Amino acid sequence: RTLEMPNTPSAKAELKKGLKRRERNRGHRSAMRTWIKKTLTAVEENDLDSAEKHFRLATKLIDKNVKWNQLHQNTAARKKASLARAVNALKTA
Repeated sequence: RTLEMPNTPSAKAELKKGLKRRERNRGHRSAMRTWIKKTLTAVEENDLDSAEKHFRLATKLIDKNVKWNQLHQNTAARKKASLARAVNALKTA
């Protein structure tokens, strides 16, 4: 994405703030995706203890991303339900 150089001092400040926010947002999303992957990997390896632990952390980060407007509420609910189904399938197996 190309950015035009700002002309006014306030536009320069907003550009810097936007870059900082973009990095912070990427970190939030990345952490959430990491814990989702760790949960699914633990489920594939049939490791119930770590799957439950990772599921709790993934759920927490999914909810925080909703709070930060990174993720829509329905998308978060779908992701959490999908992870819960995977973890619960381990319990019954």
